[in-house]
Amino acid sequence: MLEKIFKLKQNNTTVKTEILAGLTTFMTMAYIIALNPNLLTGFGAEGTKALWNGVFLATCIASAVGMFVMAFLANKPFALAPGMGLNSFFAVVVANIVSITGLSYVDSFQAALCIILIEGILFFILSIFNIRDKIVDAIPYGVRMGISPAIGLMLLNIGVGSNAGIYSENGGPFFVMRDFFGALTPSVAQDAMGSGYTQMVLTVVTMFIGLFVIIVLAQKGVKAAVILGMLAASVIYWAGEAIFLGTNPFAGLKGASFVPPFADMAETTLFHFDFAGFLKIGWFTAITLIITFCIIDMFDTIGTFVGTASRAGMMDKNGKMPKMKEALVADAVGTIAGAVTGTSTVTTFVESASGVEAGGRTGLTALTTGILFLACIFIAPIAAIIPAAATSAALIYVGVLMLSGLKNVHFDDLTEIVPVALMLISMPISGSIGHGIGLGLIAYTVIKVFTGKAKDVSFVTYIISVLFLVKFFLVV
Repeated sequence: MLEKIFKLKQNNTTVKTEILAGLTTFMTMAYIIALNPNLLTGFGAEGTKALWNGVFLATCIASAVGMFVMAFLANKPFALAPGMGLNSFFAVVVANIVSITGLSYVDSFQAALCIILIEGILFFILSIFNIRDKIVDAIPYGVRMGISPAIGLMLLNIGVGSNAGIYSENGGPFFVMRDFFGALTPSVAQDAMGSGYTQMVLTVVTMFIGLFVIIVLAQKGVKAAVILGMLAASVIYWAGEAIFLGTNPFAGLKGASFVPPFADMAETTLFHFDFAGFLKIGWFTAITLIITFCIIDMFDTIGTFVGTASRAGMMDKNGKMPKMKEALVADAVGTIAGAVTGTSTVTTFVESASGVEAGGRTGLTALTTGILFLACIFIAPIAAIIPAAATSAALIYVGVLMLSGLKNVHFDDLTEIVPVALMLISMPISGSIGHGIGLGLIAYTVIKVFTGKAKDVSFVTYIISVLFLVKFFLVV
């Protein structure tokens, strides 16, 4: 049955490989289950506990819905969840609605959900009529080939730079690259972090042991290298917590509730759209916000598809991914599901690359990840104990592999290498795939025009470049 649905033999994969790939993807992105409601409620400071619970359930359910559609409609291994950056932007928008209208945080949250609903509907229409597909085609081939390595650097930056934040009595978050390796001496780092220094050392050691385990196993041809490396890193971190930090790594499981708070979701987020409150911010601001969400989400998604698919060999000879339309529809459905249940924009996660590197090639990978997200409604406390250091090891490994895409870039052509170089630096620093692509397209267009090659730029590329210029410089 699974063979018939997902065409496993045709895609040179097996049920075992796909399930392991789905589990790998889940472990690298499980952090979003707790982090998303934290970000959207100011780590519980804004709104109520009921709102936090509502967003938590929405995160699990909407992500699962998006992945199920991705699995059965597109048969692609991509996972979806509320996008990082977009969720932070959503929280800022909610706060602005509070200040503009005087509404409560919960009421403003419900007003902001209208933006996500409209965005999702627009994306669904654009996907059905192949308009989003045409936008993908408008990205020049040379720029397209640079997306995968740029995402690789972004994953490296997340893994080594910002994935594992540590807090102490001295504040925080403290990060591995900036605060540990960036310190002049160990004593400087210790003084800065205080009691958090021991945890930082444990994080660094765990991260690199996990990475080296993955690399050694991968070199030996072990298909489950990523998941085994993450498990090894998790065990090391848990042991370190017990021995060196004197804490119980499983303390969060004590007294934890495994009963989903559906009543809180029904009270705060499920189908709670406050259009009257949304319109209080003014038509211009409302339209601007919708367009901004659309642009960021669209190019984050497109970038993830193109970058990951090219790495996995899913692109045809023209650099196009088969069933792109269906994959984009799944992304749009995920966003609509997110709005209905009560979370920010659901988009294709860059961490999908970890599952692809683990061998995932079909929708069975996405289905597995989706089932695990749905299961987290009941077992969230268990998912929460996966240490960030373990996921960092996987992200670093996948990031390194994606850098290989640079071999497809024409380094002797400045009209191609300059846009790619800008994407390589802008994606990891800005934390946005969409912004990186936008900057790359602007550079590509300007260079082509002023070097007498304006005809090489398609009309759609001109339009996209102008939209990004407006987004970067004129949107208030």
